[in-house]
Amino acid sequence: MAYQSEIKKVAKEEFFSAIMNMKTENWRLVQICAVSVEGGYEMSYSFCKDYDMVTIRLDLKEEEEVPSITQMYPCAFLQENEAAELFGVKITDIHVDYGDKLYRIDEKTPFKK
Repeated sequence: MAYQSEIKKVAKEEFFSAIMNMKTENWRLVQICAVSVEGGYEMSYSFCKDYDMVTIRLDLKEEEEVPSITQMYPCAFLQENEAAELFGVKITDIHVDYGDKLYRIDEKTPFKK
C-alpha cells in the first residue's frame, strides 16, 4: 500500500488558513513539535489521513506569537502548553492554558537555547 509523507513550509500569515484547510479536509492532528533554532523556533504540526501524512512547518522568531489551534483541534492544548512551557514559544489563546504549570520543573523553559 502506497502512502505519502509531505512537509509544507508556511509563512506565519498562511499558518492559520493552512491548519483550517487540514481540519476542513478531515485530517487528524497527530503531533506538535517545537525545536529551538538560532533566533527562534521551528514548529511542526503533523496530520494524518488514511495512510498519508502532512506536516505543516512554521519558523518563528523568538518574540513572535503564533495562534493556538485549539479552536479547531481541542486536543492540541496539551502539546501547545508543552511547547510554551518547555521552549518558551508564545502561543496565544490556548483554550486550556496551564500558564507554565503543566510540568513540575525547576528551570523556566529548559529546552530553550
